[in-house]
Order: sequence, then C-alpha cells, then structure tokens
Amino acid sequence: MTQGEVASIVTDAVTTILVVSLPMLGLGLVVGLIISILQATTQINEQTIVFVAKILSVFLSLIFFGRWMLTMLTDFTARVFALLLR
Repeated sequence: MTQGEVASIVTDAVTTILVVSLPMLGLGLVVGLIISILQATTQINEQTIVFVAKILSVFLSLIFFGRWMLTMLTDFTARVFALLLR
C-alpha cells in the first residue's frame, strides 16, 4: 500500500465522518439556537430545557437518518476492505 492510497483512505474517512455526523450536529445546533433565542426573549434561564431539547433532536435525527448513516458507513468499510485485499 502506497502513501497515496493511505492518504486517500484518510481523506475518505474524514469526509465520511463529517457527512455522517452533519445531520445530528446540524439539527442539534438549530434546536439549541431556537431554544436559546426563546429563552433570551422570555428571560427564562433554565439550562435543562436546552439540554433535553438537543438530546431529543439528536435522537430523532438518529432515528430518521440512521439507515442512511449506516449505508454510508458500510460503503466506506467496503471500500477500505477492497483496497486492503487488493
């Protein structure tokens, strides 16, 4: 295995990690921002509201995007094994 192939695998791994984690992180960010804005306007300073809302949104995104995420990770694993077995 050459250095170019290893660099390609690392690049593919980082790209796959970013793409797979984006739905959960993005939804958590949006929900946290919305709840924070609502708390700022109503002057309610309860941290557990944001925490619970973010956890629920991440779990819901995991349920909704889970099949797609598993497919992406399985495809990446198959590509890595194909390169190793060559």
